[in-house]
Amino acid sequence: MNRRAMIHRFLSVCALLLAPLTLAACGSGGQPAASEQRPPLEGAAIGGPFTLIDKDSKPVTWDSFKGKYRIVYFGYTFCPDACPLDMQQLMKGFAAFERGSADRAAKVQPIFITIDPERDTPQVVGQWTAAFSPRLIGLTGTPAQVAVAAKAFAAYYSKGKESSGGYLMDHSRIAYLMDPDGKPLAMLPVDKGADAVAAELNTWVK
Repeated sequence: MNRRAMIHRFLSVCALLLAPLTLAACGSGGQPAASEQRPPLEGAAIGGPFTLIDKDSKPVTWDSFKGKYRIVYFGYTFCPDACPLDMQQLMKGFAAFERGSADRAAKVQPIFITIDPERDTPQVVGQWTAAFSPRLIGLTGTPAQVAVAAKAFAAYYSKGKESSGGYLMDHSRIAYLMDPDGKPLAMLPVDKGADAVAAELNTWVK
């Protein structure tokens, strides 16, 4: 997928996510009870088949996680600030949710997918994700395999200019929560902190 098409897909997803907020603002009632809420991403064209490799260089497909809720985040290990911060809040929130509901947390698989396969080898990704949680799985692959996965999840990324210190990657920062059938439920609010992530997991993981 070229950069223009990827940006268009990403903006389309953003528009879809904002639509429910616009509709809610026009309504006259309050917030529905948690049991009556519809998943914010219900019906969104997010998620799809991919084949990547794990820290042991073993093939992993989207169907490998069938039957589990999945948290999916695209980033890269050489990221100087955003990715480490997002992962810290995401996994702290997940840990809090796990402490409050171990049975439900056991049904959830957090997944980190690199958008920088050139540097993020299986070993590098495995060591990086392990620093945040033993529950977090890191996946990499060939540039073509990563592109397929990113396209399926409307994840935008672009390689920056080379410099003496290497290069940076520009990318979207979204943590998707998917249901056991691989369908999108919600975005986890990593930007609002661990407590907000735990609350969102508590709402949608049954």
